[in-house]
Amino acid sequence: LIAQACAEYGVKQAVVCSEHEALEIIDFFENILILGDRPSHLNPKLSYTINTLEEIEKCMSGARVELKVDTGMHRNGIAPSELEEAFERMAAQGLVCIGIMSHLRSADALSSEWFWQRRTFDSLKARASALAASKGWKLRFHLSNSAGTFRSSECTDDMVRVGIALYGCLEMPKGLITPPFKPVLSLWGNKIATRILKKGERIGYNGIYEAPEDEVVSTYDLGYANGLDRLASNRYSTPHGIALRGRISMDNAVFASDVEELLIFDNANDYAQVVGTIGYEILACLDKGLKREWR
Repeated sequence: LIAQACAEYGVKQAVVCSEHEALEIIDFFENILILGDRPSHLNPKLSYTINTLEEIEKCMSGARVELKVDTGMHRNGIAPSELEEAFERMAAQGLVCIGIMSHLRSADALSSEWFWQRRTFDSLKARASALAASKGWKLRFHLSNSAGTFRSSECTDDMVRVGIALYGCLEMPKGLITPPFKPVLSLWGNKIATRILKKGERIGYNGIYEAPEDEVVSTYDLGYANGLDRLASNRYSTPHGIALRGRISMDNAVFASDVEELLIFDNANDYAQVVGTIGYEILACLDKGLKREWR
């Protein structure tokens, strides 16, 4: 659904983790960059990430690749000093390099780290462009994630890689401007059963919630197997103020409600705050088997 919407709004490029994901959305984009797989076949719409010098020899000849350079995150990517060797090895392997990329580690923090990482990446462009020209390659450059995209009004790269901003859930600290995003995803549960919980009765595993008085409760068809973080047990209330009662189970959770369809959250950041994580994790952990629909 998101891929189709992006294409309708004119987005031409996409970035995904696996080749399998790329093939699912390949009809919507001109090019898809794959971060985590090596090529199983050649496709002019697909490009693959090179993270190490050793990885170059593991790619099939003719593959389109993009080289990641470590500019300070120290997670993936070759060292800047290895740039020349990487280009020689890619050419020897018969690869076609179409891009240079890196990743920001602290764009969502009020510090100087975004600035020096930006400068480090920019300083590589002339070297990389000269090396590419000697091989007959034309490069594109991209560094910014969601937070980095909105740190400056200028874009000096060829593209950006927005992730959480695509879902309207980007949060920035005080002192940094957060665009007026609107979250696009809401999580709903369907009722399984309703009962009257009598005063003094306890519900769910280990009975961590005890009813202070008679109340109506219902089970809904979402649990931690679907991505409903268990740490929210007995602590969370929905946007409409409906309390989660007791411990979240694998496939269901109990709320103080009897409605047929229950809005669990309409902003993943609100749920994330209760369990001490980020909205990105909440969204990423949602079960791929959950029904998706436009409303």
